[in-house]
Formats: sequence, C-alpha cells, structure tokens
Amino acid sequence: MKNHYRTTISISLAYLFLCLFITYVSSQSLIRQITDDVNTNLKEEEPYVQKHQEISSRHYNVSHSKTVTGMRNRRPSTYSYKIETNVVDKFETRPFTVGGYNWILHVYLNGNTKDGGAGYVSLYVEIDKSGFVDSAHQEVYADLRFYIFNRNERKYFTIQDTDVWRFDAFNTMWGFSKVLPVDTFKDPKNGYLYNGEHCEFGVDVIVPIPFEESETFSISSSSDKYTWTIQNFSTLFKDVYSPVISLGGKKWILLVAPDGSGSGRGKYVSMFLQLYTNQRRAYEYIYVRTMFRVLNQQKLSNREGELRNWYGRTYIWGIVDLISFDDLRDSSKGFLVDDTLMVEVQLEAISTTKYFP
Repeated sequence: MKNHYRTTISISLAYLFLCLFITYVSSQSLIRQITDDVNTNLKEEEPYVQKHQEISSRHYNVSHSKTVTGMRNRRPSTYSYKIETNVVDKFETRPFTVGGYNWILHVYLNGNTKDGGAGYVSLYVEIDKSGFVDSAHQEVYADLRFYIFNRNERKYFTIQDTDVWRFDAFNTMWGFSKVLPVDTFKDPKNGYLYNGEHCEFGVDVIVPIPFEESETFSISSSSDKYTWTIQNFSTLFKDVYSPVISLGGKKWILLVAPDGSGSGRGKYVSMFLQLYTNQRRAYEYIYVRTMFRVLNQQKLSNREGELRNWYGRTYIWGIVDLISFDDLRDSSKGFLVDDTLMVEVQLEAISTTKYFP
C-alpha cells in the first residue's frame, strides 16, 4: 500500500513537471512571436520623413535631340550665383522671383547621382509650390536656360531645351543632370574654375504669358473678274481709270496707260490694278494673284500676264509690257477693232486676315 502511494506521487510529480515545461516553452514562443510582431509593427509605423526631391530630368524625358548647348557673350538675365569654394558638392540659392513665383537654383558640382549625373555638373531650378493658388491643378510653364561662366573665353557655356518645362505641385524641379563633365569643369586650364576655387553659374527663367492678341491669315481662290471696253483708244494720251469695281470683297480701280509706263513707255500698253482707299488696316498686307488680259476680239488667243503681289505700303501693281504697240496696231491680230480696246482683270486669289481682338 505504501509503495503504491509513493508510485502515485512520483507519477503525479512527473506529470506536473511535464506540464510546467510545456507551459514555459509555449510562453517563450508566444513572447518571441509578440516581440517579433511588435518589432515588425514598429518598422511599419516608423514616421515618414519627406526627403528633398533630388530631381529629375528623367521624369521629363530630356533627349539629346531637344538639348541645345553653346557659348554666348550675354550674361544671365534672371539670376547669377558665384561660388568661391568647391569643398561643398551641392549648393542652392535663395529664392528669386520670376512671373509671380519664387524659384531656387540648385547646383551639383559632382553631379546628381540620383538622376544619373555621376561625373557631370548638374543644374536644376525648383519652384516654390506654395505659390500655387490651386495646387492640385495649377501648372506653370517656363523656358529655362542654364549658364556656366568660362573665364578664358569671357563667355558663358549655356544649355537649354527646345521645349518649355511644366511645373506643378508634383513636379517642382527640372533641369539637366549632365551639363558639363566634372573633369572638364575642374581642370583650371579650361577656364571654368579660376582664382583657385571660384566659379559662376546662372539661370534664365522665362514664364511665358498667354497671348491676348492674335491673327489668322488665309488665302481663298476667286473667279471675280471685270471686263472694260475702252473706245477711241488711239486718241488717248494719258492714263485712263475705270470706275470703282469690286473684286474679292475689296474695292479697286483698273488703270490703263496707253503710252506705257516705266520700262514699257513708248513701246507697250501697261495695265495696273489699284487698291481703293480705306480697304485695309494701316498695318495689313493683302496678298493678291491677278491675271491681266487684253482680249482678242477675233476669238484668237488673248494677251495676258499674271502677277502675285502684296498690297500694303504699295497699293498699285501691274504689268508694264502687257502688249506691244506693234501687235496692237496690227489689225490682223484682232486686239484693236474699230479703235476699241477690251481689257480684263481677273482676281484668282486674295488673302484675308482676321485679327483678335
């Protein structure tokens, strides 16, 4: 009986130790799991620190075909930035105002590596987006031109894009990651670094203002023509003028010079088309394609000539050698019949310019 009791106690103690061991192991696993979860959550809940946008010609897809470089004498017209040390790699200027917005010039002497600019000088311009009235939708377009002064040539190396750059709340910085190789820039013999560590950068920022005035030019064909019968032609010695006529929506006067004009004087009959008064604005030019004809009254071939001219400061155009006196006086040719001459002017095309406003 006593042995059975000791055996029962031994079994109970062993079972108790087994339970305690299992509980301990489970608790350690649970603690590790909770700790891991806490650590994971801590990593996930780390506060987000907004990093400065190290921007990006990448986003703009600047291609070599759109990039224009060269040397120019004229200094920057918007902002100049002189540096007297190259110990620091990255610089940014104070804000400067253009087009009602604040801008900052960023200079990377050893290149913006985050934009693929390693080994090059990188230059960017940043807009202060707090100036946007409606930051979600507002856009600002700007022409950018960057400068690096060359002391040897007394000129500025310039780089620009043929397109304008679009700035908005999500794209606040644009520029070039590869402006000039660092080796070229830092070699004093090339003239970009002078007086030890001095150098000069610049930028032009131009914010285009949408146009308020415009004009549209067009040319339309026409079949308008005017036929003029001139009697007793051989008795005329001075220029003769037709009545005011309407062709292509404008008023004109046809002029015939029986004795010729200019280089045709004394040898040819000359004919001109004159724009009547108040038919154009003071600054307007009207393009006209005109056919002048001396009609053959025997139904043979007409004598004709075409002119294409701009009516503006010069308001009369014509042909000085339209038909010779010899052909006119030869009755067999059919141009002068019963001392009557028939001429015609046809307006084949005329321009129209619409001005806004």
